[in-house]
Amino acid sequence: MTEKTPADFWFDPLCPWAWMTSRWMLEVEKVRPVQVRWHVMSLAVLNEPRLDELPEKYREGMKQAWGPVRVCVAAEQKYGSDVLGPLYTALGTRFHNRQEPKTRETLVAALEEAGLPADLADAAESDAYDTELRASHEAGISLVGTEVGTPVIAVPGSDGEQIAFFGPVVTPAPKGEQAARLWDGTLMVASIPGFYEIKRTRTEGPIFD
Repeated sequence: MTEKTPADFWFDPLCPWAWMTSRWMLEVEKVRPVQVRWHVMSLAVLNEPRLDELPEKYREGMKQAWGPVRVCVAAEQKYGSDVLGPLYTALGTRFHNRQEPKTRETLVAALEEAGLPADLADAAESDAYDTELRASHEAGISLVGTEVGTPVIAVPGSDGEQIAFFGPVVTPAPKGEQAARLWDGTLMVASIPGFYEIKRTRTEGPIFD
């Protein structure tokens, strides 16, 4: 049996680019011996220190961003981290592929699809799990710094310690051999001490398929 390589993945359900990367990671699990471990981070928490500097439209978006991550953390706290993957898939499919509204009804439908109690949706309007939410967020963002967003992915480096990056940012989500090659490349750059980034300007938005 080949031991699976762990890949820690921090997501905010509202981010379409994190959604793209997460679908790639699910494909990677099919073509490489990899196990994704899901964690929650929060764009609302990340942007708190600079909220007054953001455009009004973005500030409104940050208000909406609290609910889904709170529900995810509540589910994790009550039922364990294994529920995060299915719940994220149920939420992301609704938010991104179907463009459903970010309402309680959508949260309830996603919870039910993931086999979780509908009353977890109550957490969206509560700060009961905010301490745990902030701790999960900090665990991811502390690996990469506050100048990035979601997703954050952490993989083993050359010495076995975790190396984390923002991204990769990609659209559409690669499949099959393309997914495998992008994963292999991610491990390769993680093995180079001092490697930080490769970047170019995005010329198209997320392609949901």
